[in-house]
Amino acid sequence: MKTKLYDFYSDPGHGWLKVPRTEIEKLGIAHQVSTCSFKNGNFVYLEEDCDAPLFIKAQEAKGIEVKFKEYSTNKSSKIRSYPSFTDHLTSFIDHICNP
Repeated sequence: MKTKLYDFYSDPGHGWLKVPRTEIEKLGIAHQVSTCSFKNGNFVYLEEDCDAPLFIKAQEAKGIEVKFKEYSTNKSSKIRSYPSFTDHLTSFIDHICNP
């Protein structure tokens, strides 16, 4: 099994797995990622409870083991200020409003 390393960020209240947006799209799981995850540039910060495990399972199904490099802070993470991940909702709304 191939191994890939990803950054995992946490603050006292929560944690996020940083992954390239393209990997989420290639795995076909973007529509399943909740608005509890955030985006910044070409990266998505997957929340630790549901979205990160979704990504990890999808990677494992492709034969890739996910490992983490962890970063933590004792104050509120700047990740919380990023826009919510809503790409799949925007696509869905566009599809409904502009068939």
